[in-house]
Amino acid sequence: MDTTTPTLETLFDQLGLDSSQEGIERFTAEHRLPDDVKLVDAPFWSAQQASFLKEQLHVDAEWAPAVDDLNALLHEPAKA
Repeated sequence: MDTTTPTLETLFDQLGLDSSQEGIERFTAEHRLPDDVKLVDAPFWSAQQASFLKEQLHVDAEWAPAVDDLNALLHEPAKA
């Protein structure tokens, strides 16, 4: 049984994305979301990725804090 607390890095692994610091920074810079678009409704997710994110938030699973972190990163203003 895996008792590791999910992090942003492990969430990116779970989603099949580059989980290196550079990969996370690149993804969050390239995938900005307007305030009126929910994370799970973003057009860049595959159906499986969107379903996973939605389920984790819906059941407030152990992944929820990492999903919340990703949501905040994608909704914050781009750095100049």
